[in-house]
Amino acid sequence: MQDYHSKLETRLIRYCEVDTQSDEESPTSPSTAIQLNLAKILAQELEAIGAQEVHITDYGVVLATVPATAEGPVIGMLAHMDTAPAYNAVGVKPRVIRGYNGGEITYPDAPGLVNSPARNPYLGEKVGHDLITASGATLLGADDKAGVAILMTLAEHLIANPDVPHGKVRLAFTPDEEIGRGVDARLPADLGADFAYTLDGGAVGEIEYESFSADGAKVKVVGVSTHPGTATGKMVNALHLAAKIIDMLPQATQTPEVVEGREGFWHITNIAGTAAEVEFSIILRDFELDGLAARGEMLQQVCAAVAATEPRATITCTIKPQYRNMRYWLEKDMTPVDLARDACRDAGIEPLSVPIRGGTDGSRLTEMGVPCPNIFTGMQDIHGPLEWVSVQDMAVATDVCLRLLTRAAKA
Repeated sequence: MQDYHSKLETRLIRYCEVDTQSDEESPTSPSTAIQLNLAKILAQELEAIGAQEVHITDYGVVLATVPATAEGPVIGMLAHMDTAPAYNAVGVKPRVIRGYNGGEITYPDAPGLVNSPARNPYLGEKVGHDLITASGATLLGADDKAGVAILMTLAEHLIANPDVPHGKVRLAFTPDEEIGRGVDARLPADLGADFAYTLDGGAVGEIEYESFSADGAKVKVVGVSTHPGTATGKMVNALHLAAKIIDMLPQATQTPEVVEGREGFWHITNIAGTAAEVEFSIILRDFELDGLAARGEMLQQVCAAVAATEPRATITCTIKPQYRNMRYWLEKDMTPVDLARDACRDAGIEPLSVPIRGGTDGSRLTEMGVPCPNIFTGMQDIHGPLEWVSVQDMAVATDVCLRLLTRAAKA
């Protein structure tokens, strides 16, 4: 295996220092202008390493081509630039834990914060690895800047070694994946790939072709506002009604903190408002469409029941589709999945396919006609201050992608 470690480490640290948090409340594309700061850096870097057809689309995707050196399918390789709105991402200070000793990891900016193999057993498998994490005050952003670093390093290696056989590779670095808007309707045509892969997975060996199906709901409660001193018989407190809706939803059996495996959930992501008016967002997740529909119906019924108790209030619930389980399309032709699995085996790794308890840009791309399973990067404990990734795991992912491309050219 090539020694990619230094370049992967340097790239990931540099990318993580750039704030690229997306914003689900923003109507623009990309949702935040700061994502374009990284897009411009990546475009310049792609040009410097010799990639072709480098440009940033008007919807914020960085596209580039690594020219073919052999006959083979056109393969898209994607990673997303944005970081999750779920946790602070301003002022990320990446740090390297060189030759991890297997003990507890502490954080300079968060006394008392600890990660350990007892909490995440996968961490215990990384003794001797070089781990990259943040300082405790922010997330790291390895989701998915680890994927970005892997693909950039892969592209540089391919361009510098034209004797490596591979078909045309189309690179895409997308914005807004974390808010479900990473795949613009124009991207499949602009990408021009026969099939593709997202580099947005976790543990080494994971080749994923199943994801949640997802809907997003907005609930708005409008009450009756008046001065609390003279509110008797007049005020309708929107906060109280919102609390009733939330309380009536099943919390002991259907929220993220109590489910696992193939179980779906509902999850409140934010709430804002006053006694006069409240709005909150709920994401609905299930691996099957009938289960997803049932969760939406449940939410609508709860809202209607609370509305019936107070006719002076107005309660609206709007549910919109976000993405669908990519298994529905990929299981009809498992060629891209089998190719990635064989590449893992070529690298001496037994592939593992588990359902993604989330979604990727690949979910949307697959639904839009570009088959797109997901490949591991090594990232762990994402969306929070404990996030980390092994540089060695990233190197393995780079090697697997290289083997995948060469295997496809020989097919």
